[in-house]
Amino acid sequence: MIDFHLRKALHTAAGPRQLDVALALAPGELVALSGPSGAGKTTLLRLLAGLSKPDGGFLKFDGQTWYDHQRRQWLPPQRRPLGFVFQDYALFPNMTVRQNLAFAAEGQPEARRIVDELLELLELTELAARRPAVLSGGQQQRVALARALARRPRLLLLDEPLSALDLPTRLRLQDALAAVHRQFQLTTILISHDPAEIARLADRVVELDLGEVRRVGPPVAPAAPATVVGRVLAVLPGGRLRVQLPGGAVVEVSGAAGIGEEIALAVVCL
Repeated sequence: MIDFHLRKALHTAAGPRQLDVALALAPGELVALSGPSGAGKTTLLRLLAGLSKPDGGFLKFDGQTWYDHQRRQWLPPQRRPLGFVFQDYALFPNMTVRQNLAFAAEGQPEARRIVDELLELLELTELAARRPAVLSGGQQQRVALARALARRPRLLLLDEPLSALDLPTRLRLQDALAAVHRQFQLTTILISHDPAEIARLADRVVELDLGEVRRVGPPVAPAAPATVVGRVLAVLPGGRLRVQLPGGAVVEVSGAAGIGEEIALAVVCL
């Protein structure tokens, strides 16, 4: 179990604010953090990881104190059993995929076996000898996740790890993330702006705004798309269509149809 109450000064577009978050996570729980830019989501992960020092509060994990302001206790990040996947992956560019994982697994019993298992689990075996520069975004993300797991963490911190990926790759990696969360019996905190992703993966969602918790509760499933029928007014260059919707509104969409034809469009009401 992780239990914390952390405070940290924030510098936001709205002026100085204070991050003030108290939360407890059960073992094996996956919690999503959401909220606008500047809400303090990444700052909170960095405080949990020990990459930044809080201004006050406490942090305990499975009965071990990682931080206590009053008692002046502080556990350095290298001694915290966690993995951190950054938004920009932060892979070592001069190392191969295998070397990136081996570096993280160094000091672990049977480090080579751990690396081989992770390469297979995340479908990276064929890429083991390649360097990050020649990998796709989805492949780099899998390497970053495997490297975080190579430390055999008990807490996994994910800072928008899938935000830069196309939808098919994103869905595959959501499946992979859910699988490793269960297989390694992790407690996971995920930053995401995608309601569908949060609904698919998270047990709870914590909504932050300007450093304060606005809501804690179950994820809210995004609205299902509705279908409307529009009439094609014009065929534009680049495979674009100008379409009139019921009520008179005109939109441009991609597609193939002739002028005057009716086409069905899916829309999501936000």
